[in-house]
Amino acid sequence: MSLLRRKSLDTVTVHEAGRQLIPTLSWPHLIALGIGAIVGTGIYTLIGVGANLAGPAVLISFAIAGAVCACAALSYAELSTMMPAAGSAYTYSYTALGEVVAWVVGWSLILEYSLVVSTVAVGWSGYAVGFLHGFGIDLPLMLTAGPHVEGGFINLPAVLITFLVAGMLMAGTKESATLNAVLVVIKIIALTVFVAIALPHFDTGHMEPFMPFGFVKSLGADGVERGVMAAAAIIFFAFYGFDAISTAAEETKKPERDLAIGIIGSMVGCTIIYVLVALAAVGAMSYTIFGQSAEPLALILRELGSPGAAKWIGAAAVIALPTVLLAFLYGQSRIFFVMSRDGLLPRGLSKVSARTGTPVATTLFTAVLVAALAGVARLDEIAALANAGTLAAFTAVGLCLVVLRKREPNRVRKFRTPLAYVVGPLAMIGCVYLFFSLPSTTQLYFLGWNVLGLIAYFAYGRRNAVLGKR
Repeated sequence: MSLLRRKSLDTVTVHEAGRQLIPTLSWPHLIALGIGAIVGTGIYTLIGVGANLAGPAVLISFAIAGAVCACAALSYAELSTMMPAAGSAYTYSYTALGEVVAWVVGWSLILEYSLVVSTVAVGWSGYAVGFLHGFGIDLPLMLTAGPHVEGGFINLPAVLITFLVAGMLMAGTKESATLNAVLVVIKIIALTVFVAIALPHFDTGHMEPFMPFGFVKSLGADGVERGVMAAAAIIFFAFYGFDAISTAAEETKKPERDLAIGIIGSMVGCTIIYVLVALAAVGAMSYTIFGQSAEPLALILRELGSPGAAKWIGAAAVIALPTVLLAFLYGQSRIFFVMSRDGLLPRGLSKVSARTGTPVATTLFTAVLVAALAGVARLDEIAALANAGTLAAFTAVGLCLVVLRKREPNRVRKFRTPLAYVVGPLAMIGCVYLFFSLPSTTQLYFLGWNVLGLIAYFAYGRRNAVLGKR
């Protein structure tokens, strides 16, 4: 059936001239890309959102989200080394599950990456405005908030940082990856400073009641859905990002070795960072205070009598949060690029610049899309909808792992996921459960997004697909 036609594993890495990406990255670049993507808005800003939904039990929310991501990361590690081609979960689904499934996954990835970049841009804007305020510089509300805020019109800093990062990516992949690595080091140092200051102020009284809103998602009197799982579904945003590494497979010099190192190494490093920062935050201050802040870590440090360190955290966020923008904007442009190369999107988007080796048209198109969204959107609503797209992609990757283990048992695997028939199903079950823990409106928006996507597929993608023409 043409809807389920599949790419061949033997030709998935063969591409026509002028539409090939250039291998320039090694494993340090990939680990930095992963940590740069994972450690960002999630820990700098969404820890406050999560604490507001789960109370001190946000620690459990972090553990649950991290466990699900660990299963997904192991699945990605095996599949990316088997298929060192750009496209991530979209490409894996095209070879294992068929074209229409790949389209839905790719469409979901477009949602994920676009909204993540928008969310991080909005989060960066909040830190930038707070940082400047500390020096007596106050930007007008009309230019620092979207229309959902009274007096706001457009979040101009969020728009500007998006185009700045896009310009870096268009200048060259290796150059932007090297700068990213430097900024990641700054970000880790800043979080280490926060833990060193906040952890000695740990007060067990701030941990009571530990689970004020229960475990499962429930609707509160204020109309907000709270609970440990509701928070886990939102702060899941704080863990993913390693999937951006898999989009770099085609640009990696030794993908059979470096992709697994990058994916697993970044997940392990980020889990340690998150546990320490979250523990220090909820122990140092009541979640009812920092849970309402757009810059919770800086707020905690100010309340602890360390305004200088708070300014340093704010400065580090302003400097280093663009690493998240870079990683996800990079991933988004590569998803657009591969879907275009396959003919499911207009082919003009898959042309590679002879000078820089980057898909300039795709990167610019992506920047325009996400900048427009970042200028008017709300952080919490964007994060939840981005999670829906990610959960769909991670579910597909877990399924691809199991399907290809069955269909291609003798295929060479440079990295083999241990207990694949346990890890794959756990990734799927965990992601599906987290999806149904998202706000109901988010689930409906996601359904609407994919209905729109299927209309686009049948109207354009299916009849223009390169695989169909062959």
